[in-house]
This record gives sequence, structure tokens and C-alpha cells, in this order.
Amino acid sequence: MPTDPQHHSAPSRLDAWTIFLVFLRLGLTSFGGPIAHLGYFREEFVQRRRWLDERSYADLVALCQFLPGPASSQVGLAIGLLRGGYRGSLAAWAGFTLPSAIALTLFALGIARWGDALPDGFLQGLKIVAVAVVAQAVWGMARSLCTDGPRVLIALAAASAVLLLPFVWSQVGVIVVAGLVGLLIFRPAATLAHPTLPITVTARMAMLALTSFFGLLVLLPLLASGTGSQVLAQIDAFFRTGALVFGGGHVVLPLLQAEVVPSGWVDNDSFLAGYGAAQAVPGPLFTFAAFLGASMNVGASGWLGAALCLLAVFAPSFLLVIGVLPFWEKLRGNRRTQAALAGVNAAVVGLLLAALYDPVWTSGIKAPEHFILALLALAGLMYWRLPPWLVVVAGAFGGWALTLVV
Repeated sequence: MPTDPQHHSAPSRLDAWTIFLVFLRLGLTSFGGPIAHLGYFREEFVQRRRWLDERSYADLVALCQFLPGPASSQVGLAIGLLRGGYRGSLAAWAGFTLPSAIALTLFALGIARWGDALPDGFLQGLKIVAVAVVAQAVWGMARSLCTDGPRVLIALAAASAVLLLPFVWSQVGVIVVAGLVGLLIFRPAATLAHPTLPITVTARMAMLALTSFFGLLVLLPLLASGTGSQVLAQIDAFFRTGALVFGGGHVVLPLLQAEVVPSGWVDNDSFLAGYGAAQAVPGPLFTFAAFLGASMNVGASGWLGAALCLLAVFAPSFLLVIGVLPFWEKLRGNRRTQAALAGVNAAVVGLLLAALYDPVWTSGIKAPEHFILALLALAGLMYWRLPPWLVVVAGAFGGWALTLVV
């Protein structure tokens, strides 16, 4: 009987503890953002450990780029699911996520208790670095996602809309409209044949995960509004953010800012200082949610707030990875899906461009010397290719040095 050249035998299962330890090492050492994380994963799981082959890894990356949420974390979830089932998926997430989440929670609690003890200008330096980090993200995403005139126009229209209509649901409306526009105007080329992913998730479990995803997306705001509970409102805000972030970790900035700052849960200075600090730790940028949860002025705060917000922002990733895997083959080859996604991807560049102006620029750049420091930080990231953590530390001390000479 002939064999199918694309058939993959089921990989041997690993215990959750082994998977956790492997991902913990990555969580402690993976600096550089989502694209760098995917490179670390390929080196570790394709070339070194051979947990999956090159084509299967590329297919996982394509799936997770298609879904909303943090792509690198979702690839980790999928690899854990492949090698250890649902426990393996949870172990992979915990190992990769907890180091930066704990570090950012400690930073938030430290600011709350000893913020006045920090040198003058230290937090301002972190806000200035955030300008450089977001500018780099806008430039990199625009080059890859806005490759022609219509995409550029969608990005500019999206930026204009969210700046002129600064409401909580503006970003969601922009994403939906951009998807419809993409569906109407883009005509993607046919995709090449690709191997089937070697992951088995039953259709029943997939439907349960998707039903839970959409059910929570609808029910959480109703429950929060009906009960008046601040804790439920926080869970709703972070779950909705995790469910609607397309384009990578940096796009979480405008969505979270719209949720936590106008409501008074976190003040804008702390928000930007935490975002700057998030660039200095390894692991996924979505662990910024732990910083915000620990910094809350109402509802759940401290360690409990950090845990709730962290789980809420990552919960959509778990549900979507499990829910979409069995249907990915048809979705990936569907040209209408690809056209809508092209519009959405252009719009998220616009959302990040708007965030670069407000709140990042308006809060970080208060004087000419701040602009100079931001330019130096941007050059360090883009020209000299310095590690992000080094740029963040240098920026914080640079902000302090400015208070001594200006």
C-alpha cells in the first residue's frame, strides 16, 4: 500500500513538567519581541530537539499569524499541544510567560510602594523609550503589511478614525470595517499546497472552544454591566483585548490604553512606564497585562489583579488555537479569508500609528531633549541593533541624566 508523502505519524507524548522546563528556559532568555521568539522556537524545536519538522513549524506560524492574539505565544501553545496534549499546552504557556509576568508585577508593586525613591527622570526615560519602540514597530509592520496604495490608505484612515473618535469600541469598529473593505478590494493569489498539521484536536472539542470564545466575548460585558462589578469589568476588558489584537504584541498598546486609562483604573504615566519596562524583560509582550493588573486603582489589584488580567488576556489564545486547528486547512486556502485579513492587517498598522501619537508621543516627548533621547533610542534599536533591554535601561538612565544637565 503506497504511503502518503505528506502523512505525519503522531509524535510521542512528553510529560508536562518536561515541556514546562524547556519553555521556562526560553521564557528567561527570549529577548527581542515576537519575530525573535519565533526564531528561538525554530532553533529549539525544529533544529535542536526535532519536536516537529520545518514544514509543520511553518504551518503553525502561518496559523498563529492568521489568528488574533500574540503569535509567538500561540505557536508555543500549539507546540505544547502537539507534544503533551492540553496539559502540555498549559505547561508551555506557563514556562514561557511566568518569568516576564512576575518581573513586571514586581515592578508595578515597586512603583506603587517606592516610586518616589526612584531618581528624577527615571520613569520619564521609560516613556521616551516607548516612543522609539512603538516607532520601530510601526515602521516594521508598515513595510510588511502596507505594501501598496490601498493598504496605505486603509492604515491612514484607521489612524485618523481612532484619533478623531476616541471611544472604547472605535478600534473594534475600525478592524471590522477594514476587514469588509479588504474583502471587497483585494484579490489574493492562489496558495501553494502545504502539509497537514500533525496535531489532532477533535471537532467536538474545537466547537466547544469556539463556542466558549464567542460566548465569553458576548456574555462578559453583559455580566459586568449588569452586576456593576469592577472585577468582571477588568476581566471583560482584558479578554476582549486578547480576542481582538491583530498584528502582534505591540498592537495591544492602543487597545489596553483605551480600556484602562480613561476608566481611571491606571494613570497614563504608570501605563507608559510599564510599557517601557515591558521591553526590558524576555518573553511575550502580552505580560504587560500583569503589570496593569497589579497597578489597578480599583477592583482586583496587586498579585490577584495581575493573575486575573494575565489569564484574561491569554484566554482567547487558548480557545482560538484549540478551536481553529481542525478547520485551518480550509481557512488557509480561502481567498476571501485572505482578502479580509489583508484589510485587517493594514488597519492594525493605523491603530499603532495613532497610538504612537497619542498617548505615546504626547506623554513621552515634552521637550527637545526628550526628542533627541528618543532618536538615540530608535537608532540603537534599528541601526545599531542593540538588545531592547539594553536600550530600555540606557533610556531610563538617560532620562535621569537629563534632569541633571537641563
